[in-house]
Amino acid sequence: MKNLTVQAFLGLAQLVLILAVLLFLPAWSFHYWQAWVFLGVFTISVFLITLYFLRKDPNLIQSRLQVGPVAEQQKSQKVIQAFASLFFILPFITAALDHRFGWSKIPKGIVLLGDVFVALGLYIVFLVFRENTFTSATIEVKEEQKVISTGPYGVIRHPMYAGAFIMLLGIPLALGSWSAFLFVFLLFTAIVWRLLEEEKFLARDLPGYTEYRQRVRYRLIPYIW
Repeated sequence: MKNLTVQAFLGLAQLVLILAVLLFLPAWSFHYWQAWVFLGVFTISVFLITLYFLRKDPNLIQSRLQVGPVAEQQKSQKVIQAFASLFFILPFITAALDHRFGWSKIPKGIVLLGDVFVALGLYIVFLVFRENTFTSATIEVKEEQKVISTGPYGVIRHPMYAGAFIMLLGIPLALGSWSAFLFVFLLFTAIVWRLLEEEKFLARDLPGYTEYRQRVRYRLIPYIW
């Protein structure tokens, strides 16, 4: 358990450090208050989520330590994750360059609203993790896995992606950049691609998933899709 705690918080520290480099190096300045607020909101939110599940469901934390293209088992998911990783990085670099060269002018209130979206999206992800201990960072079906249809899964079939979408919509606003939305929308495309491939996999390999799809009609947005 102690080793898992170290791995989890070391992983978080590495992620935050990478984000800081992606923001402050292209901006070529530490005088970027939007980036500091965003990093604070993101770090505190993920820290609290990690702390909660280290105590309540350490197996979930363990299953989410391996992420990215290398961790995926399916070739299609390796490709999707490679694109997703690239499109996740580019909004931060773009926002930093935007700040450096003054391309966007976003009011302070809208920036802070973006931070609210980031926190809200992560809170939805927390609710998903709490409801579904099988939420892995890779697409797989574990031996004891079953269909979860309660909580947010009773509303849409992929609530974790919905939470991620809300968070990602907040990032360009939180960083004060309209330009960064271009790559966020490309990331949305990669996530939808992953979602559709995941549905095919689960319908084939997870007993009861086909019936669940018939009961819960919407994938990502209630009453729309």
